[in-house]
Amino acid sequence: MNKLSVGDRVRFLNTVGGGTVKGFLNKQLAMVEDEHGFDLPVLISECVVVEAAGNDKLGQLSDDDELTSKEQPPQEKPEAKATASEIPEETREGEKITSCLAFLPIDVKNLSTTGYECYFVNDSNYWLFFNYMSRENDSWRSRYSGSVEPHTKIFLEEIGKEQLNELEKVSVQFIAFKHNKPYRFKNPCSVELRIDTVKFFKLHSFRENDYFDEDALLYYIMRSDQPERELLVSAGEIERALREKEAPERRPRMQRIEKREKNAVIEVDLHIDQLLDTTAGMSNADVLDYQLQKFNEVMSENLRNKNQKIVFIHGKGDGVLKKAILNELKKKYHSCYSQDASFQEYGYGATMVTIK
Repeated sequence: MNKLSVGDRVRFLNTVGGGTVKGFLNKQLAMVEDEHGFDLPVLISECVVVEAAGNDKLGQLSDDDELTSKEQPPQEKPEAKATASEIPEETREGEKITSCLAFLPIDVKNLSTTGYECYFVNDSNYWLFFNYMSRENDSWRSRYSGSVEPHTKIFLEEIGKEQLNELEKVSVQFIAFKHNKPYRFKNPCSVELRIDTVKFFKLHSFRENDYFDEDALLYYIMRSDQPERELLVSAGEIERALREKEAPERRPRMQRIEKREKNAVIEVDLHIDQLLDTTAGMSNADVLDYQLQKFNEVMSENLRNKNQKIVFIHGKGDGVLKKAILNELKKKYHSCYSQDASFQEYGYGATMVTIK
């Protein structure tokens, strides 16, 4: 195998593709620019020189290699491509990495049938070499891997409605680096996310954001150098999770319902910060509608439990949510009895409903 030099044209030994050697990260890694203009860190031992920097051909490719060299990776969307001259200048905020997965409906007016586009967003001064995966039973499948320039979004895949279930558990791993300049070391990132596929069918899930002209559903991987949910799982936890796979799913924290015994008082916290991680893009009316939706869900679940007491914690505020709850009780649940909950426990911020 020939020694690599800057300017050599190479093919990868064990994977499809190749490119031109741009430089060296260390004694083991070379930076190779592929035919789409993306720079990839590649092991030097995995590179085979096809044409030296001086344009000297180094032998002929076999028929199989020739066929392989013609294979092209999936073509990215226009938004994913950027030349060196188009890469934004570094910013002070960009020294801390923020990245996310973004989902955009192809036809926002038909959420029940439309497909979705998935993007990886790199909001930082660093190049990110990443791998995007989805979980299949007890293993993972890589859906996309590559590098993305600073302050750039890259198209990953188009997802049909029938494929959404494949995305319930996804993971993103990446390493960060800069070209031809000193930079602050960043720890490798490995994050596992649980995607709530129900949100894909709700218009208010897609919100105004800093990265797209259209509303998008964002799942953050890292914010200001802090991983959202770093994957630190022991072998015992994995085994326990597999055993509990068929068990009923836990209630989300948004309902915070506690039952200690039959007909014990159920507490439901309707503060919006207990129901949603963020209310970005939601109006006051949207927030109120969401809170009432949770109120009605809990009432429907307990209508057959005679004498069941439910405390809805709504806070004092300006009384809008409390009035809305009382109005719902009059319209839909006239047989139920309501009163202010214990002042000692909740102050003026809760209403207790008794199922009759």
